Amino acid sequence: MSKRHRPVLVVTNLLDESADVVIRVLNARAVPVARLDPGVDVCDGGAVAATLGPAGMQGHITTGTRRIELGDVRSVYCRRPTAYSPPAGLEGAAADWTVHQFRWGMGGVLAALPRCLYLNHPLRNRTAEYKPSQLTVAHQVGLATPATLITTDPQAAREFCATQPGGAIYKPLWTSPYPDKEGRARTVWVSVVDAGDVTDAVQVCPHLFQAKVPKEFDVRLTAVADKLFAVRIDIDGSHLDWRKDYSQLHYAAVPVPVGVAGGIRAYLHEFGLTYGAFDFAVTGDGQWTFLECNPNGQWAWFPEEIRDPIAQALADQLQKGLS
Repeated sequence: MSKRHRPVLVVTNLLDESADVVIRVLNARAVPVARLDPGVDVCDGGAVAATLGPAGMQGHITTGTRRIELGDVRSVYCRRPTAYSPPAGLEGAAADWTVHQFRWGMGGVLAALPRCLYLNHPLRNRTAEYKPSQLTVAHQVGLATPATLITTDPQAAREFCATQPGGAIYKPLWTSPYPDKEGRARTVWVSVVDAGDVTDAVQVCPHLFQAKVPKEFDVRLTAVADKLFAVRIDIDGSHLDWRKDYSQLHYAAVPVPVGVAGGIRAYLHEFGLTYGAFDFAVTGDGQWTFLECNPNGQWAWFPEEIRDPIAQALADQLQKGLS
């Protein structure tokens, strides 16, 4: 099969707006696209038959509407698929066992397709999601990083917070819902913390504390290979974490300092990434401080004039595939 007839495989759920935008661009270019949500399409009546042979992983995935030949895939856009679920009627250990087999079986097949580009490879994404690793690599490649403590020691946390001249903040090491006293799922936002706020509950699990950056504004920088799209984010109000209320945000494209651009490209190289959504805090004197990088971060909520160039750059990579 010629390259122009080989499909781009988009692995994600049906409500993924970022994937929708990229698929529209690929459709406009007449690039064939196959969309797959394995946690739904395969778990609910579909099938996979994958064989490892001389040409690598071959075979097919069938769903209710399509058949995907594994050896023909040009590139894979790894986004946000639905979590695997057990077949109806299975419970307990048997249900857990089938979910694990789906995760490691289907996940392994989709991570081992021959002759195709991954954006990003799912194993690269996973490695790059650990915040301690992110901060370490960012520091190594020359990006400014805030003083950071990761600890289960309440006294160490108190001492750290007390010795930060500009104050300290707390942020979760992984974003996931946290139940409040009524059992409702809540988001844990980045928040200012004083030494006196730290309790012995810190010893229950690792906590991340950082020096508070005296920022003038935030930057979300979306990197697609060698193309960098930096957006200044200003907030109406005093939210430390701009994700708390998108209705109060204002956006403007900004240039990327040369040193920051070099650090970002080195960072992507260290993790083996093609894509990354970087967050920076920028001070009044122009210092860009690295906060974190989501290797699979969102971008489709931006205004059209910012969003569309990112979509075009992603489509360029997926259409090109491996050189």
